[in-house]
Amino acid sequence: MQTSSYHSITPVISDKNTNNQTSIAVWLLICCALVFAMVVVGGVTRLTGSGLSIVEWKPIVGTIPPISQEDWEVLLEKYRQIPQYEQVNKGMTLDEFKGIFWWEYFHRLLGRLIGLVYFIPFVYFMVRKRVDRVLGTKLLGIFVLGGLQGLMGWYMVMSGLADNIYVSQYRLTAHLGLAFIIYAAMFWVAIGLLSPVNTHSADPASVRKLGRFAKILTGLIFFMILSGGLVAGIHAGKAYNTFPLMDGFFIPPAIFVLEPWYRNFFDNITTVQFDHRMIAWLLMFIVPLFWFKARQLSLSWSGRLACHLLLVMLCIQVTLGITTLLLSVPLTYAAAHQAGAVLLFSAALWVCRKLS
Repeated sequence: MQTSSYHSITPVISDKNTNNQTSIAVWLLICCALVFAMVVVGGVTRLTGSGLSIVEWKPIVGTIPPISQEDWEVLLEKYRQIPQYEQVNKGMTLDEFKGIFWWEYFHRLLGRLIGLVYFIPFVYFMVRKRVDRVLGTKLLGIFVLGGLQGLMGWYMVMSGLADNIYVSQYRLTAHLGLAFIIYAAMFWVAIGLLSPVNTHSADPASVRKLGRFAKILTGLIFFMILSGGLVAGIHAGKAYNTFPLMDGFFIPPAIFVLEPWYRNFFDNITTVQFDHRMIAWLLMFIVPLFWFKARQLSLSWSGRLACHLLLVMLCIQVTLGITTLLLSVPLTYAAAHQAGAVLLFSAALWVCRKLS
């Protein structure tokens, strides 16, 4: 009787653990989707010059949008006090101000929504003891990163309120990079819960070697995303709208005109765009090489699918990038290019997870 009872209970426990893992994974993927939307809306906010339209940070009260005409007039008057209004938007009407205000408002509102969607289920899973100590530590770490991201966002906005007409490209890039780190952490944990064991027919040593290659690729893609943040921060995409050459040069002559020399990598429009292009060129060579090496191994069907998706997403992202550049950064294509960066990064993370 005891043996029979033991065997009848074991599958139930296993099913319960599986259901817990699936629930947590789905929750994290929903949070990933919200962060994806946040990155895209943040890109539109930057492209429309909306990021400085709200000059105060009120985490609770700021959730309530302006309702009366007086509310709008107060907000516009505050915006008139910063350099961007004086040097870029002087004479802006209230209706024009509303056009930039709503993008920044929804960007901040989406950030608050992500915080709630993450925090409430997190507390629930912890109170109900649905997670072990290791997973709980990871989830807590992600929550802390989310809080830091909110502070980083305001720190970025502050850089454009006093002496500058735009936010600092350094803080913008840090804000973007942290968003991708948070996304990566949630996505990595989620897909690990959904598929904790990878089964490949190939030699384990060969799979590990390919996995190391995938991690290098993922790091390079993340580095390209950061370089894209610098491109956005100094509006480098508005220059050299030709491809594959930069106004007739492969290496433009203005690449090292600033002193000291290292400033060119962060402040020189020519160098920043050149670096972004070079990373893209490098990925265009080594991702197909990675894909070819992956095809030679007997990977699981999901592992093969992840490798195929990585190659496809790179092609789409490069096409979007070139189109955005040639058209001098139109809003629709630029936003799609930013969304493509998230999807390409996701594909790379999935490949790394399948080969780990």
